[in-house]
Amino acid sequence: MTDQPVDEAAPQQDPTRDATRDIADVAAVEVIVTAAVHLMSAAAVKCGLAEEQGEEYLDLDEARKLITALAALVTASAPDIGNQHARSLRDGLRSLQLAFREASPYPDEPGEGPGEAFTGPVS
Repeated sequence: MTDQPVDEAAPQQDPTRDATRDIADVAAVEVIVTAAVHLMSAAAVKCGLAEEQGEEYLDLDEARKLITALAALVTASAPDIGNQHARSLRDGLRSLQLAFREASPYPDEPGEGPGEAFTGPVS
């Protein structure tokens, strides 16, 4: 125990309030791009593109879900995030779609691959 008096009037730290304030300071574009980068990174690993032991993490079912979510996010947000951001995200998405096709033992028909419902056929 300490001998110092407790100041009942001192404001208590509220971690939820601090996190909310931190999020409020971040632009929507940054949140969207960050989410897209996380989806890209996870999809790359699931496509077997990890630097070391990539095939150990290969999971095309999971990769398909991540790429489809990424395609939906990029397509829906492109008008709002600007061409500079959207172009980079589209390039990354296309690379992942092609990597998925290459990793698949039975490639999807054109237009049926992950995210192609949003992006159109990728070749």
